[in-house]
Amino acid sequence: MLDKVPLSLLRAFEAAGRAGSFRAASEELALTPSAVSHAIRKLEVLLGVTLFFRTGRTIELTPEGYALFEMVSRGFQEIRDGLQMISTRNPNLLRLHSAPSFATQWLTPRLRRFFADNPGLDIRLAANTTYADFSESEFDADIFYGVPKQEGVEIISLGEETVTPLCAPGVAELINGVDDLFDQILIQSDNKMIRWSDWFRANKLRSPEPQGPRFDRSYLAIAAAADGLGVALESTRLAEQELQDGRLVRPLKDTCVDVRYQGHYLIYSQAMRNRTSIRMFREWLLAELDPHNKRTG
Repeated sequence: MLDKVPLSLLRAFEAAGRAGSFRAASEELALTPSAVSHAIRKLEVLLGVTLFFRTGRTIELTPEGYALFEMVSRGFQEIRDGLQMISTRNPNLLRLHSAPSFATQWLTPRLRRFFADNPGLDIRLAANTTYADFSESEFDADIFYGVPKQEGVEIISLGEETVTPLCAPGVAELINGVDDLFDQILIQSDNKMIRWSDWFRANKLRSPEPQGPRFDRSYLAIAAAADGLGVALESTRLAEQELQDGRLVRPLKDTCVDVRYQGHYLIYSQAMRNRTSIRMFREWLLAELDPHNKRTG
């Protein structure tokens, strides 16, 4: 049976089943919708089954079509993974996705050192909240905020981070103890695993009602705090540069209970674990995060 079914027909079927539309499949395959429709008609004749219910321009997989689609789509994905794994077109390119604040605050300032340590290796970096979908083969690796739930990936914790109140030096002059925070503007960071309520609970205090400006990214909250807008509750890792150059300080250092947690993870497809660019980036990243191996430059 297999030698009677051209791969081109299966490719048209897989694209139509995935897109849910002959027109969308035709755009992906650079064919006309009519060509896609004819290919699937021919496949149905060869197999002797109806693969799609057709109502006007709407299509829906039949039970037989869905069963075939499950297997065919898996096969095409394995082909894509295999081609990507052995591709030599640009073996020294790492297509990296990252959580936005980690990319902005921690990774980008270190890229000069990364390139110096790994001559010949290049990075294409994207940072947004739509995390990498390795099934689409768009990215090789992702620095993920939160606990990853994907299947078929390697997951490497990037270690613990310390979350503590941070503010500009001028604001810190008004803070001598934890109680003084109740008189300050507390910058709210949405989309965070650790909030002000968690920090006050760790310090056995009742959290005030949320007030003050709200930001959906840590790098925005950190920038606002450095400008003297209020006190941010953020990771010292993400605010490392601002702390080093004195734009931010820890007003309650050694006088409060800080929250420690694992917030970021490096993940990549198990099929790509031996790729040279991933191995080199993984080793460099973990060395940079290891305080015993920390370098200046």
